[in-house]
Amino acid sequence: MRRTIPFAEVAQHNCAGDCWVVIHGRVYDLTEFLGVHPGGSEIILKYAGGDASAAFAGVHPPDIVAMLADNAFLGEVSGGDGRASLEPDSQENKKSVGSDFRVRKGDSTGEEVPATGPSIKKMLRLADFEEAAISRMPREALGYITSGANDEITLRENRVAWNRLWLRPRVLVDVTSVDASSRILGFKSSMPVYISATAVNGLAHPGGEVLVTRAAHAAGVIHMLPTLSSRTLEEMTAARHPDQVQFYQLYVSSDRQRAADMVRCAEVAGCKALFITVDVPVPGRRETDMRCKGVAATLAGTTVASSATFYDPKLSWADIAWFRSITTMPIVLKGIQAGEDAVQALHLGVDGIVVSNHGGRQLDGTRSTVQVLAEVMEALRSLPGRSKMEVFVDGGIRRGTDIFKALALGAKAVGIGRPVLYGLGAFGQDGVEQ
Repeated sequence: MRRTIPFAEVAQHNCAGDCWVVIHGRVYDLTEFLGVHPGGSEIILKYAGGDASAAFAGVHPPDIVAMLADNAFLGEVSGGDGRASLEPDSQENKKSVGSDFRVRKGDSTGEEVPATGPSIKKMLRLADFEEAAISRMPREALGYITSGANDEITLRENRVAWNRLWLRPRVLVDVTSVDASSRILGFKSSMPVYISATAVNGLAHPGGEVLVTRAAHAAGVIHMLPTLSSRTLEEMTAARHPDQVQFYQLYVSSDRQRAADMVRCAEVAGCKALFITVDVPVPGRRETDMRCKGVAATLAGTTVASSATFYDPKLSWADIAWFRSITTMPIVLKGIQAGEDAVQALHLGVDGIVVSNHGGRQLDGTRSTVQVLAEVMEALRSLPGRSKMEVFVDGGIRRGTDIFKALALGAKAVGIGRPVLYGLGAFGQDGVEQ
């Protein structure tokens, strides 16, 4: 039976080797979690032995603590204050959860937008949004969003590889009327583009995934909701327009009951497809992010044991049948990087695959997604049942011509991730829409 813990006792556990934190009146031992926290250990250690509720609420939904190991929750806190510096309006807390935001005058929704920087009217390309975001967002948030694994070779290659494919124009074709709309897993989209799941959108803007969902509806595209979100599933789906489609991205927990509950909740909430991330047996080593957060070398390396609550290193092809048994949603495997795996996915009857290397954030030295896409399409070309499995691709897509190249190679649609966060961080919902 968990006990009531005096705040004075919590305060004694205030270092990397013994880290207790209070979140919404409950005491958690986060010592083992430090090394796998997606936002780095530094921000947790900042509140070691204290109350992190305000900082936590800025970027996390309250129910995400359910993903911690069962023994992390120690009990309820009692007594003590020690929390004045952590109030939501404190300057220190504002620095930890986002940039300098102000409420737009005349906006009845009270949406916050960045106070300084270039005008949205000057944004002509996705690279402009990235530059605007860099000028407005805090260093720690940018470190998390922009970083790739190790030397970031794959991160860079994802972008430049699209430029190595040349267009072969045909002329004298009537293009008076052009329809760019598409269907993704049978659902209408204004273009062959969907917003891919990205973690903790609250790092870019306090409105997080709620604003992204609203922007997706305005643009007529599908939003893939992330497992590691800043807002609860209920908040994200409540922001959905009645005729809007949302997908759900799943990190598979080693606790299969927890994974099953997450899938069922997503389906009940109205999500129309399940995208299972298959390329994260353990978190990637993102050194740019680590440097921005000042992560100590002893905490930089993750272990299978410490990350197993969030990711399952045992996840295998044999689990696909189990997922089929717990949901009626179409199943898409996100993170395919070889033709052989695409063929295996087809044989197992999944509804789609995403050719993806996690935005270059997992294993550095892997090939660009456009190179893998060509291999995947060749491997699938003559196989029976090929038309029943849709192929998507993400990674480094920054121009309409990149989308065209992906479609020409055989992809059904493309996913966009980081640019959405740059638009969100620079201009809020308006930035995502544009």
